[in-house]
Amino acid sequence: MKDLYDIIGVSKQASQDEIKKAYRKLALKYHPDKNPDDQEAEKKFKEAAEAYAVLSDEQKRSRYDQFGHAGVGMGDNPGQGGFSGGGIHMSMDDIFSQFGDIFGGSPFEGIFGGSSRSGRRKGRGSDIRIKLKISYEEIAKGIEKKIKIKRSVLAKGAELITCPTCHGQGQVTTVQNTILGQMRSASLCPHCEGSGKRVGNRPPGAGPDGMIKKEETIKIKVPAGVEEGNYMTLNGQGNEDVSGNPGDLLVMFEEEDHPYFVRDGEHVLLEVNISYPTAVLGGKVEIPTVGGKAGLKIPAGIQSGQVLRMRGKGFPRMRTKSNGDQLVKIQLDTPKKLSREAKKSIESLEKSLNPIQKPFTKIDI
Repeated sequence: MKDLYDIIGVSKQASQDEIKKAYRKLALKYHPDKNPDDQEAEKKFKEAAEAYAVLSDEQKRSRYDQFGHAGVGMGDNPGQGGFSGGGIHMSMDDIFSQFGDIFGGSPFEGIFGGSSRSGRRKGRGSDIRIKLKISYEEIAKGIEKKIKIKRSVLAKGAELITCPTCHGQGQVTTVQNTILGQMRSASLCPHCEGSGKRVGNRPPGAGPDGMIKKEETIKIKVPAGVEEGNYMTLNGQGNEDVSGNPGDLLVMFEEEDHPYFVRDGEHVLLEVNISYPTAVLGGKVEIPTVGGKAGLKIPAGIQSGQVLRMRGKGFPRMRTKSNGDQLVKIQLDTPKKLSREAKKSIESLEKSLNPIQKPFTKIDI
């Protein structure tokens, strides 16, 4: 992925004021109202806003400086768009509502005639959002999954005509008489939603908008180390508009519950029950990990509640070659029922340990 500082056009030492000015310059240059029907300009406009969303936030900027794109929930997925965990993927509505104040006043109003809404949806279909459940084992290794989606596409044979309301402009102008004189304002055309086109004759099976639902199978490469709440953007895999321009597909990741693991970021927590002899004498037990199984050495004299650390047995840290740890909490397994022979052995052990055991200890507060 591109470096966020390079996208904005500033150095890593740039001040917040310099970043804001650089972003304002790019936003003006690639604003949709200034570049109608220019998909490349719209892409650069969104790219700059997404970079600014990180660099304008001191906390996010610090994480990005330290960990790169992974620190702010973005990753490299060639051909599949961006990967995000903190709202990095932004729609045009997000951009206008969140960053309009850098121009002073309502979002971009007064710079392009107040027609900010005309560029937000013009020439682009709506996004599709889906949820994808993944197991801890899949998160640990990364996996390629196939999913089926239904997306709206323009039906073959659908006739497109120029919108009679806006005459192909994608926006309509209204005039209001006020005490200050006539006030003109432009807004998105309500009949063509900014595309400038309407559907005339449509083939059988198509809806009033000329669209049909098409089922497709999509391959998604899930990177190792993702967390619940992260999501991946597949550019151009969303619904089409009447011009055939698609929105995006947003895949939201959800973690499946695990029978005994608990996740804490890149670390894994596990509770293990051991017998009293093992606690006293020590030993080695085989326990599960997110990557399979591993041997855990139990030191002699371990106490119930003590936590042992297995380094590198946790989840992968995104865009690094390191892993988190597995933290194992030891619990002493006290049997509720004993045979007669076992009871005699315990009683004999109690007598031998009694002289060296302290009956009372002070609580450490």
